[in-house]
Amino acid sequence: RSDTEVIVHGYEEWGDELPNRLRGMFAFGLWDGREKRLLLARDRLGIKPLYWTLTSGGDLVFASEIKALFAFPDVRRELCSSRLADYFALRYVPGPDTLFAGIQRLQPGHRLVFKDGALDQRQFWDVPVDAGREDGRPRDEIEEAEALTQELLESVRLRLMSEVPVGVFLSGGIDSTAVAWAMNQADPSALKSFAVGYEGDSEGELAWARMAAQDLGTEHRQVTVDSAAFRDSMEDLAWHLDEPLSDGACIPLMHLAKRAREEVVVVLSGEGADEVLAGYPIYSKMLALERMRAVGGRALDRLVGLAAKGPWPVKVNRYLRLAGKPLKSRYLGVGRAFDDASIAAHFGPRALDEIAERNAPRWSRTQGLDPLHRMLYLDTKVWLPDDLLLKADKMTMAWAIELRVPFLDHELLGFAWSLPSRLKLARGVGKRLLRTSMAGKIPSAILGRPKKGFPVPLTRWLRTDLYEPCRARLLALGSASRDIFGARALERMLEEHRRGEVDRREELFALWVFEEWHATYLGRGARERERARLAAPPRVKGLEHPASAAVTP
Repeated sequence: RSDTEVIVHGYEEWGDELPNRLRGMFAFGLWDGREKRLLLARDRLGIKPLYWTLTSGGDLVFASEIKALFAFPDVRRELCSSRLADYFALRYVPGPDTLFAGIQRLQPGHRLVFKDGALDQRQFWDVPVDAGREDGRPRDEIEEAEALTQELLESVRLRLMSEVPVGVFLSGGIDSTAVAWAMNQADPSALKSFAVGYEGDSEGELAWARMAAQDLGTEHRQVTVDSAAFRDSMEDLAWHLDEPLSDGACIPLMHLAKRAREEVVVVLSGEGADEVLAGYPIYSKMLALERMRAVGGRALDRLVGLAAKGPWPVKVNRYLRLAGKPLKSRYLGVGRAFDDASIAAHFGPRALDEIAERNAPRWSRTQGLDPLHRMLYLDTKVWLPDDLLLKADKMTMAWAIELRVPFLDHELLGFAWSLPSRLKLARGVGKRLLRTSMAGKIPSAILGRPKKGFPVPLTRWLRTDLYEPCRARLLALGSASRDIFGARALERMLEEHRRGEVDRREELFALWVFEEWHATYLGRGARERERARLAAPPRVKGLEHPASAAVTP
């Protein structure tokens, strides 16, 4: 007995409307033997991955991991060079494309039907953007905060349904602490929490997590990652990701999942709150640039012109140049790796414009909304599934952990989209309504804590312990990075970073991840190493290697 039975019966009842009847995360393929047709579907927010490709013989092959597709000899294994600029600019490749030519992600909230060799892709759900249009109604903050609390409690209650042990990833930030609080409300029995930090930071991230754990009374576990463990995990990172994603938090998350798997099978976390309730600091910066554009006139034009000559610090120049562009041209999402000048130098002057142009349908969808909601929509459709959730799923499933994300319940998201911007972002502080809703429920210090991503000390490590391993990988004869950027440019980036002249951690880590990925899947001997990995026994009892399926028209 499993969830699969529900999907099969649901298809018998509702046919292709089944995905819209489901609540939560899913990615599935269903073969209708009577109609000789395949239905693929992926959940609304893209919490679970689903890849597919067409072979030269016209077969459709699909799987939840790209590596499983390569079990079919007709599936091509080659680089999609037209998306290299996307990866190095954003640190990930926006869907539906991947960095493998011809292999695509099924987009969130989409279903695909394959019959008689014909494909039919359709969207069955989208973010309810019309709810984000201001209607002028007065909104009482206390009442709305209570409504948000109830939405969170219901979402957590649903995600606590399990026949196996459940825990929570606790960072000591407001998002994960709010989830842990809601878990305690639903089930006051002993809750197990897990936190990760890095060596030498016992009073940083881990201290915040301990504060939350003590306040909530959880059975708390913590794990630390040092530079040696980080270095030794790079090959595993490439293997489990399937496609390059240069997010420094991937490796700590993988170690956290490994530790959690010793005690639990299902874990809840706070992912998604920043996209749903406007938590990223970049939103305030972009809105400030909008205000500059609105009142700047000729004065702003003169400042933008001066910025091109560079009389001010690099960051000031960059923001002045950005102020000269409309929102849809300057805002590409939360994540960035290489700066604009580097992308233009290596991939052509229009590379960033082409990335922005691929977002045009998303900007059109939010025409008439305020700038904050337009950015939230873009990040929910691109950054969220293609960076944040991809990382979360791949790093936890590497250790057979099922990660559940209450803030991404589509009913909760729909409520959040009905809220005016002032209840999300006010005076530079994001997630305002969540802070109001959690007041008196979690420690006040956590309520007031600014948004911080997981603070992996890559700047320091890439100047010290990780400098030589990174340099050796990037400058090795035959490295893919040398072919793209040239040895001289790589040497310059490495030395600028090592000497402390420029912080190149984002660029260097993006290059290192790309190099490990290329060696793992496309380099010399990649197929042999892959066969050896797949022949090894699974690391977690009962966890088999990924499977895929092919459908012949």
